[in-house]
Amino acid sequence: MAKAQLTIDPAAFDPELTDPEITALNQRIIAEHKTRPDPWSVPVEKTRQLRKAGFGTFVMGPKDPAAETLVHLGPAGRRIEIRVLRPTDGQTRGTFLHFHGGGWVFGGSEESDPRLRQLADTTGLTVASVEYRLAPEHPFPAAPDDCISVAVALANGHLDLPRGWLAIGGESAGAHLAVLTLIRLRDEYSMMPYKAANLVAGCFDLSLTPSVRRFGEERLVLNTEDVKEFVLRFVPDHISLKDPAVSPLYADLAGLPPALFSCGTRDLLIDDTLFMASRWVASGNEAELSLTNGGAHVFESFPTEVGRQSLAKMEEFLRRKMASPI
Repeated sequence: MAKAQLTIDPAAFDPELTDPEITALNQRIIAEHKTRPDPWSVPVEKTRQLRKAGFGTFVMGPKDPAAETLVHLGPAGRRIEIRVLRPTDGQTRGTFLHFHGGGWVFGGSEESDPRLRQLADTTGLTVASVEYRLAPEHPFPAAPDDCISVAVALANGHLDLPRGWLAIGGESAGAHLAVLTLIRLRDEYSMMPYKAANLVAGCFDLSLTPSVRRFGEERLVLNTEDVKEFVLRFVPDHISLKDPAVSPLYADLAGLPPALFSCGTRDLLIDDTLFMASRWVASGNEAELSLTNGGAHVFESFPTEVGRQSLAKMEEFLRRKMASPI
């Protein structure tokens, strides 16, 4: 079986071929941002409150009434909450370990309920979303430490979650944390229990890839300054932004599981996805690439047909990997 399945279609970057629904969504996002205060002009906690109240870029969907909360005691007995969505039919084949986005500064596991509910019911996987610590109150390595602690506990059967088949992933900062977790599982625990990775619009080079640096001031969900501000709060000054511990694009990637890399081509993090998918394959791993013409950062969070199609590709990837011989 071929390990590499990377195909870059030039048509994905042709603005004349962008779906009108995506074009309209992008115009709306840009216009709405112009009516809001700069997110860095108010305290971080205020922005978090507004986001939870539904006034952020991503509209909060209804909280899933069937969601459960597990508590894992991490290092030094620190409580780490895990939001759990089990398949509605009660039949589960394993667990998808999820890390939410938000630039390591914002966000929470409950923000992804509608998408994670669909993933659970479509794939038959229980979804466990980790409430990791946020910067700047808890800078690196707090979030990665929380994520690896939960990942090891799940793999070793210390959580009330099924282990028949395990996968991992997340969006944006969550995709970054998923890759760091896989690397630490390999290097610190000599284990690789997760059989697939679903990595959506990840930030894999915190020193900023060319597409981030060149994006500019226009805020299409994010702009160049936003990524700089996130990194500033997440990474302490004494750590190089090219250190593989914080920027996995520079890490040894050998021995990692098959991964699906998804990104919109108007996402300022497009280079992160293209570069990391290529390095994944160059390291001897299996990778697939899903590019959506004109898609903004994590455009799948918005209710569009194109977004639903992208989510369906992710679900199909996980189902296919579950059916593959181990």
